[in-house]
Amino acid sequence: MGYYPIFLEMKDRRCVVIGGGAVAQRKVEGLLAVGANVTVVSPSITDGLRDLLGQDKIRHVAREYRAGDRAGYDLVFVATDNSEVNAAVSSEAQSLHIWVNSADDPDRCDFILPAVIRRGDLTVAISTGGISPAATRAIREELDQYFREDYASFVQIAGHVRKELREKSVSADPSKWNRALRGDFRRLIKEGKLAQAKELLLKTLGAES
Repeated sequence: MGYYPIFLEMKDRRCVVIGGGAVAQRKVEGLLAVGANVTVVSPSITDGLRDLLGQDKIRHVAREYRAGDRAGYDLVFVATDNSEVNAAVSSEAQSLHIWVNSADDPDRCDFILPAVIRRGDLTVAISTGGISPAATRAIREELDQYFREDYASFVQIAGHVRKELREKSVSADPSKWNRALRGDFRRLIKEGKLAQAKELLLKTLGAES
């Protein structure tokens, strides 16, 4: 395997999820969280998926997968408990050069899904290349304790300051940014003094507001 880590823009991207169980539901929820356009193909679906359908957040094709169902979609996600169906969907999608993810079957995947930690605009993705989902989950749980909720503010303020620097035509090299994002700036973030943290960062980078 030669997986290349990448973050893909998913807003309004057309995705089809084959399967209606708990695994399929988790995939659907993840896709909706990033604004994807989702269709589920399955004769039955979980209560959670039924709730999403009732809110018009997904489209449901209430039958077994048929050849051709993958046409018109950008990404295909396979999550059934039938290995023959999973293999058929993956094969057809790959023959059309449509990216496919088959749950717990990396040999039939064009891409795999990492374990994810989200703190506002910060996204941390963890993967073992599909060889050990258990190890991936364990590492994610360890990192989840490290990345506290204040990291959301950390990233948000850094982003706002970066925008202001551009507007003021002020440049700061990576080493200056690295120094500025430590020490008192981090302390102020942890203490919840966000306005002061922003002012300090602007001053340190040479662009006081």
